[in-house]
Formats: sequence, C-alpha cells, structure tokens
Amino acid sequence: MPDINVAVVYYSATGSVHRLAEALAEGATKAGAEVRLRRVKELAPDSAIDANPAWREHLEASRDIPEATLDDLVWGHAYAFGTPTRFGLMASQLKQFMDTTGGLWSEGILADKPVTGFTSAVNPNGGLETTIVSMYHVFQHWGSIIVPPGYTDPVLHAAGGNPYGISWPTGQAGELPDDEVLNAASYQGNRLVDIARRLQG
Repeated sequence: MPDINVAVVYYSATGSVHRLAEALAEGATKAGAEVRLRRVKELAPDSAIDANPAWREHLEASRDIPEATLDDLVWGHAYAFGTPTRFGLMASQLKQFMDTTGGLWSEGILADKPVTGFTSAVNPNGGLETTIVSMYHVFQHWGSIIVPPGYTDPVLHAAGGNPYGISWPTGQAGELPDDEVLNAASYQGNRLVDIARRLQG
C-alpha cells in the first residue's frame, strides 16, 4: 500500500507543462506513491483561447483531468506544481489557485511538506528559472520544504541542467518535451517521494 500521497498540480495552455506533469507523476508512482494529477481552472476568455488553436485543442483534450481543489493539498504528503512562464512568473491560473490556500496556510496544513516545481517557456532564456523561483516564494510562505532536483543525477545534465526544477523550452513551434526532459521530470517525481519518505522517518 502506498505510504506517500503526492499531489501534482499544474496549469498548461498548449500541453508542454501537462506532459511534464504526467512524467513527474509517473516517476512518483514508480517510487511507490499514490498520485493525484490535477489541473487548475482555466481563467482565460474563450476569445484568447480560440486565437491559438493549440490552446483550444489542449483544453478540450485535458477536460477529463480533474480540477485541483484544496482537498488535494490536505490529502497530499508532498506536492509538485507546474506552470508555463508568464513574463518570468507563474501563470495567473496557478497563482489564483495558490491564492485560495490562505485557510490551509493559517492552519499549518501546508507546513513541513516537501514541494517541487517545474515549468516551460518558448525560449531557453525566457524566464524558466525565475518562474520556478516565483513558485518557491509561495512555498516559503507556506513553510513547506523545497525539494529542487539540483545536480543529484546525471539525467538532469542531459535535460539541460536546471537545478531549480525541470524546464522545457518549446521553441516557436511549440514542441513537446523530449525524452531527456521527460526522464528528468520522472526523476524529479521520484526524488520528491524519496525526500517525503525520509521526512516521515
């Protein structure tokens, strides 16, 4: 029976962060955890979504994935959060979800739980690291224990070597993550479970 519950909560517009979330969830599952894969609510108007066919296509294709709730955070022993980059910060959709956690924060429910982050952007220098750090600011306020991948396994170097969290530059064509990055995301999920298990003693 799984001894660690992991909530993988993410926002993805065109699918890159979604694929990273799946790979991270697969890694956590292989490490023996029970995993909930959850997307946050889409806030953008239909006019914006319909202006980008890939955005509309991914939104429709991912409707079967349950929307994240605060109960997922109560349930989880560990968390992984993913978002695309928006001007070097997390997307407003994920930030809005985080902004609803005040009650859990005040009760101390989020404290001492291990958490990690991941992201995607068009350009290699398009704010990947600052986006992850913007999530980590929230986790510090929660009192959570940040679990970055660092340089703890050679698979991370093959994926670009971002020590803050797995990241994927899609390029203008919006390419989905390659095998090296997906392997690194799986490792990040595995590492999160390992640290959570150690913290539970």
